[in-house]
Amino acid sequence: MSQVPPGPVHVRREHELVVGARVVVRHRLPDGSAADALGELLAADEHALRVATRRGEVLVARADVLAAKAVPPPPVRRGRPHEAVGVDDLELVMAEHWRPLERADLGRWRLRAADGFTGRANSALAVGSPGVPLPAALEAVERFYRERGLVPLVAVPHPVGAPGEGGELAGQLAGRGWSVRTPTLVLTAATDDLPGAAEVPLPPGLRTAAGAAPDEAWLGAYHYQGAPEVPPAGRRVLVSADEQVFVRVLDGPRTVAVARGSLSPGWAGITAVETVPEHRRRGLARRLLAEVADWARARGAVSTYLQVAEGNAAARALYERAGFAAHHAYHYRVAPSAPS
Repeated sequence: MSQVPPGPVHVRREHELVVGARVVVRHRLPDGSAADALGELLAADEHALRVATRRGEVLVARADVLAAKAVPPPPVRRGRPHEAVGVDDLELVMAEHWRPLERADLGRWRLRAADGFTGRANSALAVGSPGVPLPAALEAVERFYRERGLVPLVAVPHPVGAPGEGGELAGQLAGRGWSVRTPTLVLTAATDDLPGAAEVPLPPGLRTAAGAAPDEAWLGAYHYQGAPEVPPAGRRVLVSADEQVFVRVLDGPRTVAVARGSLSPGWAGITAVETVPEHRRRGLARRLLAEVADWARARGAVSTYLQVAEGNAAARALYERAGFAAHHAYHYRVAPSAPS
């Protein structure tokens, strides 16, 4: 019997069959009928796929796979998909939109590194159990980052509220002297509710352009935390999602505002929104959001997320006017300096 709603899975998306992803695999049974294995992909090679379903692990021979794809996480409460998704599940969704250059798993935690470009790609994502006692897990995190010449960071998701929230993990980190950095809100919206480009006109003389990869003009207008240029590691992280789009607003030949859209099953993400100072407060960021929303709708993304610094009141107001609302929050905990 199928574990998914009635109707066949019509596609076979090999690039989505990544260990750790939630997938559905339609496969042939010995009697000639078909069944669906829905759950986390535990292993994949040229011979078989191993899926952890609610009824236990299912091993599917490659020769028996009829179709397979990644699927969005299941709801954990009532509401529309962007509201009903759990905090840990949404954190894992977002991790697939901004992949690091290197990843090591510690139980369910993800240790991520990308030569220091962004906290998202250079922090331990602490969701679920690390598989070992917390003190041992934090020692492993410290080793991982110190060995790479990086400051140890742990990303701690929590309900919207004070950065001190985060349960036992936050308490352990605070007790070890790990300080809070970059309190951030995660906002979500139903993609269909977001304005489209036709609803957000540009000021006279400006136009938009988009591409599947960032060109030099786009990169030149993006300054993460004030950096003068995007480093090589950053260029790789920017194109790390299953699919992405790089949108910009031009004033003549000059790029004056940029944004990045990204895609995973069921979800679009919006990152890297930036406008040059002299063009701010002209509605360019709102138009970029609309361009990404149109792109996401055309690709079937039901929900959209973005992240914004908790203290950035202007950006929060912009996103809330566009239709976003807070889903949860996270902050980084940064380790004290290593002893000399």
